[in-house]
Amino acid sequence: MAGEFDLIERIRARTVARGDVVLGIGDDAALLQPPAGQQLVIAMDTLNAGVHFPDDTAPADIGWKALAVNLSDLAAMGAAPAWCTLSLSLPASDPVWIDGFLDGFDALARLHDVALVGGDTTRGPLSVCVTAFGLVAPGMALRRDGARIGDDVWVSGTPGDAAAALAQWSAGAPRDPALRSRLDRPTPRLALGLQLAGLASAAIDISDGLLADLAHLCRGSGVGATIELEALPVSDALRAAAPDRDTRRALQATGGDDYELCFTASPDRRGAILEAGVGAGVDVTRIGRIGAGAEVIAVGADGAPWTPPRAGWDHFSG
Repeated sequence: MAGEFDLIERIRARTVARGDVVLGIGDDAALLQPPAGQQLVIAMDTLNAGVHFPDDTAPADIGWKALAVNLSDLAAMGAAPAWCTLSLSLPASDPVWIDGFLDGFDALARLHDVALVGGDTTRGPLSVCVTAFGLVAPGMALRRDGARIGDDVWVSGTPGDAAAALAQWSAGAPRDPALRSRLDRPTPRLALGLQLAGLASAAIDISDGLLADLAHLCRGSGVGATIELEALPVSDALRAAAPDRDTRRALQATGGDDYELCFTASPDRRGAILEAGVGAGVDVTRIGRIGAGAEVIAVGADGAPWTPPRAGWDHFSG
């Protein structure tokens, strides 16, 4: 069994090197040198066993997801990632588990040139907390308060896949590998977020469910929205796992853990938005429209309102 400082050294040895890290892991705090003329964007998320990932999730997948959910927040702000910190609560000092965790964490960090610059380790229930730091030009950050009446509502990727995998796990059913991958290793849409800067009027990442997160955006902007359920993009894996339309709609509209981007933009930018998706290598789909009021309404093909089985994920509901 390794001691705390042995674990810290294992982590330090795997970190990405960046020239703007003046002093990284090993001192009381890190010293970072942000580039001139850039604003700092900071996001933090905590992942707990049994809440944010199934208990049997591989350590490498936990490592990937812990960083991915934070990079997704940076993507929603249109920021380029730079640094992060990591706080680990572990039931026991397990070098094999740590090495597996770092395999996933490091793979995503290197993919996006993110340097781990500090953090903490402690004994306790399995919990992972990451703080991610990104950079954006002044006035270019995507925010929740910029949507305007008449804007289109867009979504990236195929929401509902991760929720379907979680439903399969909860039911003890066989898990589709494609859906499980979307739950265990979400793709932060960083390239799309950068492409949307100057195009989108508002943005948010989907962590608690499409309708719930769009409602957060609408509250920030003081508007309402109508979502067309028939326009929601659906993956082949989700269609096969949830052939019942109502079940599939619930997963797409209210399931969490997608970490896709939901964003708004003026209708005259539809062509540019589609080009941004191509440039980022991800499909983007127009799914609705911003309107007056304060509600997010989902409608079927006949225009009739659809009532979801739940609004979305809430850690303290029920």
